[in-house]
Amino acid sequence: MLKGFWKLTWVETKVFIREPMGLIGTLIIPVVLFVVLGRTLGLRKPTTAVAPPFNLAILAALFIAISAVLSLVAIISIYREGGILKRLRATPLSPVTILGSQVVLKLFFTTIGLGLLMLAGRKVFPGVMQVNVLSFTAAVLVSTASILSLGFVIASLVPTARFAQPIGGALLYPMIALSGVFFPVERLPAFWRVVAYGLPTTHAVALMKGVWDGSGWGAHLGDVAALFVIAAVCVALSTRVFRWE
Repeated sequence: MLKGFWKLTWVETKVFIREPMGLIGTLIIPVVLFVVLGRTLGLRKPTTAVAPPFNLAILAALFIAISAVLSLVAIISIYREGGILKRLRATPLSPVTILGSQVVLKLFFTTIGLGLLMLAGRKVFPGVMQVNVLSFTAAVLVSTASILSLGFVIASLVPTARFAQPIGGALLYPMIALSGVFFPVERLPAFWRVVAYGLPTTHAVALMKGVWDGSGWGAHLGDVAALFVIAAVCVALSTRVFRWE
């Protein structure tokens, strides 16, 4: 089973690399966004520049996670419509192996995207990105895994591959606005505040901010628990609604 898992993951890696939109969205666009906005806000001169109204690195990391999820939604929809999922399901590979390879692949490229983001931060904006890299990477990966679980639910509900990206974007990008990356969630009206706390992006941003400002994981165990609970709920829901054909 393990041999089949890694073989399938390697095949999916080659497919992902050949698909330019997913590769560019995960590895290039977030880094370009970080560099362009950083230069615009003057992060290169932190002693004289006005502090940015939000954390650009966390916004870019969130975009990396969202891009990974959109890529997942698109590829699952394409595979379903092309009959590839049905053929994979007929093989000796288990559903966990088939879908788990997608999760590992997305987390792998999320790590690469985050590495490029950190490299850009250290090279382009010296002194700005002084953060525990391993701890921040772990926070991003836990956050991405939770959001990916929501991606499987979305992929199950998308009618055709043609609508995968638009519907996925329409559902995921508004979550960034409610996540607390631009302003505290407490400023939202009561209804939207409840909605925000039910989204993985909100807890992802809180956890990443905690690691970034030094308060650490211990101060955000509630957010970590929320990410795991949301993932568990989404996985349970996916097992009921996921369509192989």
